[in-house]
Amino acid sequence: MGSFSIWHWLIVLLVIVLIFGTKKLKTLGQDLGESVKNFKKAVTDEEKKDNN
Repeated sequence: MGSFSIWHWLIVLLVIVLIFGTKKLKTLGQDLGESVKNFKKAVTDEEKKDNN
């Protein structure tokens, strides 16, 4: 069994792009990035609150 080669990942990526389309993937990526940014901000704010 081993790990997947680069060709396996490229085929998976191609199938995902064909199913969802690039616009939907771009929107999904932006939403995910925004969520991570908000999570980091919340953690930082909580740490500052605990230190005071």
